[in-house]
Amino acid sequence: MRVLVIGGSGMVGGLVLPYLAERHDLRVFDLKPPRPDVDVEYVAGDLRDVAAVSRAVEGVDAVVFMAMGPMAGWGSLDNARAHFEVAVPGLHVALRAAYEAGVTHAVYTSSMSVYAEPAVDDPGAEDTPRDDTVSISPGVPGRDRYPDESTPPDATDFYGLAKRLGEEVCRNAAEVYGMSVVALRLCHPVADAEFPRTDHPRARLICTSARDVARALLAGLDRRGHGFEPFAISGDGAERLVPMARAREVLGWTPLDSTDQPDPA
Repeated sequence: MRVLVIGGSGMVGGLVLPYLAERHDLRVFDLKPPRPDVDVEYVAGDLRDVAAVSRAVEGVDAVVFMAMGPMAGWGSLDNARAHFEVAVPGLHVALRAAYEAGVTHAVYTSSMSVYAEPAVDDPGAEDTPRDDTVSISPGVPGRDRYPDESTPPDATDFYGLAKRLGEEVCRNAAEVYGMSVVALRLCHPVADAEFPRTDHPRARLICTSARDVARALLAGLDRRGHGFEPFAISGDGAERLVPMARAREVLGWTPLDSTDQPDPA
């Protein structure tokens, strides 16, 4: 299948492109080139350039949208604006252009950040070093676990809100254009060799290996014709914080790398 990966040169793209390229022919649309060791077609472009986006979607069978705002200046007004510009008008342009080009299916890399965070960390990680520069909210008192997909998203921070709005853009594309869009609510993707994360107790508990993120993306590409569908994706194999029954039952996806296993020696 010919797949357009929008934002494929970013952090998540760098992790998953090798896996995706084993199954599909990839075209990457991004401001900068993707990692050089993966055989993909690269199209330089900006989501604000509507004509460039329209050209990029020509001749593809599906779209994976993994673009997001920059990490630099995280949380500042300028940074928040950049995230919203990607998640709402950028995503809308991409999906509408895909629809007009005859593309009927897309996968959106959303985030479990669409929910306010649980106010708990890994109960067995009291001795885990904590990097206080890691941007993770302290959590909501009274919430001991993320909700499942039947609960409407409720995050209010800029990043969670941007991802929430992005999901609404996807839902709109399903309702108005008749597209099918799978939204994968990812949890702290990390390189396989660095799994699990060790910089924050909660990140360590719910992070997801690159190969498992890629497996979820591949499953999402195969899940066509069902309107808008969100799925929680996490390395929390024991589901201590992230309920994943829907991904297991509908996508046939469970993490191969689980954070409930002992850390490698």
